[in-house]
Amino acid sequence: MSSFRNPVGSETPAVYWRRRAQVGGALLVVILLIVLVVVLIVHGRGSGAEAAPAPSASASRTASAHRSSSAAERAAARAAAADAAANASARASAAATAAATAIATPEAGATAGATSAPAAGSTKNGATCRKSQITLKALTDKTQYGPTEEPKISMSITNTASTSCHMDLGSSQQVLTITSGTETYWSSKDCQTGGTDQDITIKGGQTLTTPAITWDRTRSSTSTCDSSRPSVTAGGASYHLSVAVGNITSATSTQFVLQ
Repeated sequence: MSSFRNPVGSETPAVYWRRRAQVGGALLVVILLIVLVVVLIVHGRGSGAEAAPAPSASASRTASAHRSSSAAERAAARAAAADAAANASARASAAATAAATAIATPEAGATAGATSAPAAGSTKNGATCRKSQITLKALTDKTQYGPTEEPKISMSITNTASTSCHMDLGSSQQVLTITSGTETYWSSKDCQTGGTDQDITIKGGQTLTTPAITWDRTRSSTSTCDSSRPSVTAGGASYHLSVAVGNITSATSTQFVLQ
């Protein structure tokens, strides 16, 4: 311990003590710097945790609901646009069909006993149709009907020639008749009122189809127009539909069965 308290060397003791003080001061500075760095690191981590708190469950639900609502609104907008386009396409298609056939759709609620009248204003084109170039066909929506089903009946009109012709296809000229065996059970002429004339042009090879009307499975006559009519026999009974326009009749009838 004497050498520590009383340094031995060529220098005076004061010099050695100053050197020892400098070394001790340097060590103290290093220790202080280390402590300061540790404190800053710990403090920085704590500040970062406080600056970016985890989102609350309520905030997460709100954000999720907002995203879902926005997605639903965009989907609804796309669906509405698609519906509008589809409706516009359907209206254009219906208009094109009506213009091509030149035969009007019957008014809502039309039932057996009245035929539909074509739209007015058709322009004549070509010669008058010859009987030999026009083919009529009786049409039904089914070949067999259940006990509660009512047949929907109509006719098609085909110009078998290669050139256009025109003829009267008005409701006053259309006749649909239902028979069984040799007996007539129903005719569209029995209670028809307000029949119209309509000169329609039919292009070469074109087929026009009249709007369907519903037969209520009753027997018609001119004396039952304003009263109830008896139902026809069903339970597997077979009936035939034939059609005519003016003096042209369908070459064959179309058979169907009522259960």
